[in-house]
Amino acid sequence: MSETIIAIEHLTKSFKKASAQNLLVLEDVNFKLQEGEIVALLGKSGSGKSTLLRIIAGLVAPSGGSVTYRGKPVTRPVAGIAMVFQSFALMPWLTVLENVELGLEAQGVGREERRHRAIEAIDIIGLDGFESAFPKELSGGMRQRVGFARALVINPDVLLMDEPFSALDVLTAENLKSDLLELWKEKKTNTNGILLVTHNIEEAATLADRIVIFGNDPGYIRAELPVTLPQPRDPETPEFRALVDKIYTLMTTGPKEKAKRAQRERQIGLGYRLPDVEPSELSGLIET
Repeated sequence: MSETIIAIEHLTKSFKKASAQNLLVLEDVNFKLQEGEIVALLGKSGSGKSTLLRIIAGLVAPSGGSVTYRGKPVTRPVAGIAMVFQSFALMPWLTVLENVELGLEAQGVGREERRHRAIEAIDIIGLDGFESAFPKELSGGMRQRVGFARALVINPDVLLMDEPFSALDVLTAENLKSDLLELWKEKKTNTNGILLVTHNIEEAATLADRIVIFGNDPGYIRAELPVTLPQPRDPETPEFRALVDKIYTLMTTGPKEKAKRAQRERQIGLGYRLPDVEPSELSGLIET
């Protein structure tokens, strides 16, 4: 049985507002990341997925519940967890090589070892030859590759990815996803688990071994779905399309969503519907 790397138990998170009532963004979240898994956290924008990822990374403190990494509480950033951000987050005054070295420098790794490991990570991610380039000289896809290299250079046990493909054009994103899966499948890194935040259903279906589906207002887990389709996955196959349809259904139907929809309809007066009439009769009906 696979070992648990990350465990989330009864986690809640709220933010203070100017008014007396706090804003609750996550409520009673429970799930685990096992060794050898890519897990997608899938949901609409505003469902607390990115906040949850930052809590797991030790960048934000939860309001309640717990996060453990290999059985130990996460209260601050830990060496075994690295994060790839949506916005590249590169230092514009540093070269590619220097940006990749940043994490190692923060860990106190010596200059010679830093340089060796950074060059190795740059080669793995497909940016060899661009070590001396600055971020402004790179395309969006290349800048995100630098972000991946900077995360992978510290040999993370867990890789957290916060919508890393959303700022890229379709073809660049597809190429980067394929490269990521190849690195994972061929075990070219020491990473044992990946958590991916996304609101893209097909992206989750393409990459994940398990999909955790979030509802919102506040964020909560509404369903978990194991994905058994073999890699690589062809989005044109009936099996893949059926998976996408199932995920969509799980995201859009449920007791909470039905209750919210009914409440909205009451608030804006959608309870009344026009009678069932033919289009030719509609003009006269409206005029009446």
